[in-house]
Amino acid sequence: MSVNGGRLPDGAQGVQTRLLYELEAVVEENLNRHMAIAKDWMPHDYIPWSRGRDFAFLGGEDWVPEDSPLDPVAKTAMVVNLLTEDNLPSYHREIATRFGREGAWGQWVGRWTAEEGRHGIALRDYLVVTRGVDPVKLEALRMEHMTAGYDSGEKTMLQAVAYVSFQELATRVSHRNTGASTGCPVAEQLLGRIAQDENLHMIFYRNLVQAALDRAPDETMCAIRDEVVGFTMPGAGMTDFQRNSVTIAKAGIYDLRLHHDAVIMPVLKYWKVFDRDDFGPAGEQARIELADFLNTLDAQATRFVEQRDRLRAREAARANR
Repeated sequence: MSVNGGRLPDGAQGVQTRLLYELEAVVEENLNRHMAIAKDWMPHDYIPWSRGRDFAFLGGEDWVPEDSPLDPVAKTAMVVNLLTEDNLPSYHREIATRFGREGAWGQWVGRWTAEEGRHGIALRDYLVVTRGVDPVKLEALRMEHMTAGYDSGEKTMLQAVAYVSFQELATRVSHRNTGASTGCPVAEQLLGRIAQDENLHMIFYRNLVQAALDRAPDETMCAIRDEVVGFTMPGAGMTDFQRNSVTIAKAGIYDLRLHHDAVIMPVLKYWKVFDRDDFGPAGEQARIELADFLNTLDAQATRFVEQRDRLRAREAARANR
């Protein structure tokens, strides 16, 4: 769902073009900042290679369910996270189309893509080497999901930057909590390292939105509203995503309460969207609509947690009989 069909105030297209140029210096500054603090890491360092063995094609044994050391919830979360990372070519196309491939914008697009590429490599290596999931099914899902690709629709540059500010943080939370759910110190270390990348990416995009708010407050506020109200994870199009999301939410890996408290609100607080006094009528209306939506989201999150707590209590009571 997108308020006003995702349209920004009159004259917005000109604002978008102007901001691409005006934010170039901000992009360069934040790219330099990112390069100074980002730490390179080697995907192969996080893989327990000694646990690997050949599959039947090379004279070994093919995967059987008993091979997996992961519980069903951890397997579900790791596959969802990996398939989400797999669609990197589509994400690259999305941001390159909106940001361009020249100058500081283009340098960032390339660097971000290269850093994100490590995530899928490392997650797949871990799952295949440890026989955490069926590699044949995993490959079939990858082929299906990447063939379908990812299309964010007609997002403007501002909407795209606002979206990834939230999405990168959501991915950080999901990766970190998935690692904790595995019960495997190696997986937790790997997913924690990936989460650090996602956090730095969030900071980069968050800073761009902050700069855009100062230059075009109404248009940027409308974009923020649209992306909070219409937010979906980039993996939403994968097979069984809704069912898997429920499983992940019930386990507390990523749910509405975390989405509200650990993703949406911290970013909005950083931008001071409810404290600013420089909005015109369009920006003020967008802020009102955002506040109304957040109240609804908060209530939904509370109901979900209450229902989950009751379910867990019933399951615990049955187990103790």
